[in-house]
Amino acid sequence: MDIRSHSLSLAVKDIKASVSFYEKLGFKAVNGAGSISDKWLIMQNGSTKIGLFQDMFEENIITFNPQDARSIYKDLKNKDIPFLMESESIQEKEGPCHFCIADPDGNQILFDQF
Repeated sequence: MDIRSHSLSLAVKDIKASVSFYEKLGFKAVNGAGSISDKWLIMQNGSTKIGLFQDMFEENIITFNPQDARSIYKDLKNKDIPFLMESESIQEKEGPCHFCIADPDGNQILFDQF
């Protein structure tokens, strides 16, 4: 199971304040990955990425960006891992898709293929 890159998806209260804070830590907005007006934005510092999301979810989420989320989905389904959410597109043969599971402590883990 190759889960590739990962990032933290942060549930923020004020996207403008959060962007300003993370810019001070050296993060820069990833071109074409959200906007302040859309209330979500992906930022990067070196190989580290964080997603800032206002009014989209209540808790922080670990996000993995595999090349083949569908094979991971099938593998986890066969292992009887419960799913919190799965996109309708997970059943398609290609293209973007995502699903979410939780670890034993309730920490959400999003697999997002784009």
